[in-house]
Amino acid sequence: MTYSTLIVHLDVGSSNAGRLRVAVDLADRFQASVVGIAGCQPMQVVYADGYVSGELIEDDVKAKEKEIAAAEAEFRGAFQKRPNALEWRSTVTIDPLSDFIACEARSADFVITGVDHNTSAFDASRHVELGDLVMRIGRPVLVVPETATKVGFDRILVGWKDTRETRRAVADALPLLKKATFVSVVEIAPDSERDQARRHLDQVVEWLKHHGVAAQSLVGASLGGDSRHLAEIGREQNVDLMVAGAYGHNRVREWMLGGVTHDLLTRPEICAFVSH
Repeated sequence: MTYSTLIVHLDVGSSNAGRLRVAVDLADRFQASVVGIAGCQPMQVVYADGYVSGELIEDDVKAKEKEIAAAEAEFRGAFQKRPNALEWRSTVTIDPLSDFIACEARSADFVITGVDHNTSAFDASRHVELGDLVMRIGRPVLVVPETATKVGFDRILVGWKDTRETRRAVADALPLLKKATFVSVVEIAPDSERDQARRHLDQVVEWLKHHGVAAQSLVGASLGGDSRHLAEIGREQNVDLMVAGAYGHNRVREWMLGGVTHDLLTRPEICAFVSH
């Protein structure tokens, strides 16, 4: 198993340097083709007593097309040493941008994107609802924080929880795990469940061994704030990637994420590889 095609999603109107560094490194590691994508929504017109001229709408579309062109130039500049393995796709659409990215992911092994800004200061027409994307995409998503400086993913922490989502995430991450020099499988469990957690982790470590991955295991105490504890262990182990299942439920298209998933997508200190 390997990765043959990666998608890197670029924000328009802002720098994508961090995620592009990661994308270039992964493309070189796996000799993968790379598809760059970007999109935004046109000006939202509310029909009331006010009037929005057609010229204003046209100017808005032209401005956003210019921003998309700048994103494409940034993408191609990052990959200038391997131009034959690239493809670019973009759109200006009234649909949610998560729909566009999820559909484009049909032809990729996973999608690289950035942190969910989710603030009023960030233009909603350029904003991707990352929770919605992760839950709908049917592919793993690699979330790269803006401050990311490390590439390579040589030290990986697997945040284990004995669920379908985690099992899916670890299976999806196998090519990365095989290339890592250090893999740690960590479960946070209350005292009453720690023996059971150790048995689970021993079995996971043995399964990884059959796939050529030498991993170690650790059971951390559940003291409340499991995501913070997991992040602390990650810092202690100096990892550069966290692998985890993504959990949530839909309330009329708005995904309500579990605590650990929410922190991985909105406040990551390191890159996070998540699957649902």
